[in-house]
Amino acid sequence: MDLTVLSYVIYLLISVVVTVWVARTLSRAGRVFLARVFSDSEQLPEAVNHLLVVGFYLVNLGFVSLYLKSGTTADNARQVFEGLSVKEGVVLLVLGGMHLGNVFVLNKLRTSSHRDHAVPPVPPTGFLPEA
Repeated sequence: MDLTVLSYVIYLLISVVVTVWVARTLSRAGRVFLARVFSDSEQLPEAVNHLLVVGFYLVNLGFVSLYLKSGTTADNARQVFEGLSVKEGVVLLVLGGMHLGNVFVLNKLRTSSHRDHAVPPVPPTGFLPEA
């Protein structure tokens, strides 16, 4: 087997394992967060969580697939590892960016949800005399 093909196989294995691990971790931790954001519904948090996980898989695995091709060939083990480190580093940065984007959007949802359910301010009971 060609070393370039071997690097593709290793890249795909690492990328898929990391993507699945991150998706499961975010899904597990996100349930609590989404339950608080959508506290008025029992089914909505789980549905949103599932949709986020599916979208996460689609975007990340699509990116991993598109980023598979390498412009150079690997002639030795050093080139295999150097190529893998660049590819995996970019994949991890994309995963991190997607995570931060999700947290930002969910935080916006949470703050708007709290604003919508907040008790209106109490009107003043009287006026202060003018000085």
